[in-house]
Amino acid sequence: MNILPKLKSEQLGSWLVILYAFTLPISVAINNIFAAFILLFWLLKGNYKQTWQLIKDSKVLQAFLLFFLLHIVGLLWTEDFSWGLHMIKKEWMFLFAPIIMSLVKKEHIRYYVSAFLLAMTLSEIISYLIWFKVIPPIFHASVYDPTPFIHHTSYNPLLAVAIYLMGYFILFDKTLNIKEKAVLGLFIVTMSINMFITGGRAGQVGYLVAVIILFFQYFDKNFFKALLVSFLVVGGVSLTAYFGSQIFQDRIKLAVSQIENFDSDTNSSVGLRINFAINTLEMIKEDPLIGVGTGDFKKRYEEINMEKTPNIASTKQPHNMYLLEMAQFGLVGLFILLYIFYSQIRFAQREMNDLRKKIGIFLPLFFMVIMLSDSYLLGHHTTNLFVLFSAFLYRPFNEKSE
Repeated sequence: MNILPKLKSEQLGSWLVILYAFTLPISVAINNIFAAFILLFWLLKGNYKQTWQLIKDSKVLQAFLLFFLLHIVGLLWTEDFSWGLHMIKKEWMFLFAPIIMSLVKKEHIRYYVSAFLLAMTLSEIISYLIWFKVIPPIFHASVYDPTPFIHHTSYNPLLAVAIYLMGYFILFDKTLNIKEKAVLGLFIVTMSINMFITGGRAGQVGYLVAVIILFFQYFDKNFFKALLVSFLVVGGVSLTAYFGSQIFQDRIKLAVSQIENFDSDTNSSVGLRINFAINTLEMIKEDPLIGVGTGDFKKRYEEINMEKTPNIASTKQPHNMYLLEMAQFGLVGLFILLYIFYSQIRFAQREMNDLRKKIGIFLPLFFMVIMLSDSYLLGHHTTNLFVLFSAFLYRPFNEKSE
């Protein structure tokens, strides 16, 4: 399987996107450098009419820009303006989406995916080298939790996406030969093991979701067979991981213990998240329609926390994207967030290209699940992944926007 296209001058923007996809799981600094190169190339290219046409043609881009605009408008009823600007900075990638979409090429879609998979494979190899103590831990990694370049809260969701993508190529890509599929199958096994020797529980749940979606797509005309196979595989993987991975078993036992002892130990990891949710719901009740604004979650949460749970640590975000949007922007915010996923799924359902159709349905479903446990459209790696994949999965390739 060819990884990179032949370079032509008019394809430089697409090449920059390929390199951007490769650096995404490896380095925030280098990834941001390539983002700057992409922006500079777009400015020098000057094809602003094409980008505007894409915005007019793409419901997904419109949903992205509406989501970003909501954060701007939300400053109008925000007291903490500086924190509001900080939150807007967190979501700037949604404003970048039309630029990336204007540069991607239909014939290069496999290259964007391959570049990301190559980077995740490199990360996995280094993770194993740390785990087996061949090299010392680097950056965020430890022998107990060997995620080398990025924290496990981001590493594991990205790893789950990589496993799904490899599963897609094995099950649905008829251009690959047996040897190529065997290599991908080997990496699925090693990545699955890697998933459970690292500590990201949201990513592990996301992995199980990815497996289920993959089998439902494969057995799309046989619901009960898809359900049975998913149950057997997920059950088998979970049991194997529990008895084969000490860190996974420890974190499962810890989570169960923290739930059972919530009343007496509310400062545990699970206890904190439960309290974050309870206190955030109190904030939502105060203004369920438009929320507290872009910048007031942090300040208002501190006030509610001091009143109701003074002995528990405060938070800047509730570790749940749905609760965060409702707290900031009420039902309006929740509606716009869900509209993003709706527009993605609707586009994918109508897509004729099998890769864009299946992966295009997987991406929003995957994020809809993992965002129950954290605000994954705030983090650099997961937000960039979401925007990058959206740029080539949901681009309307037609004469008007070419």
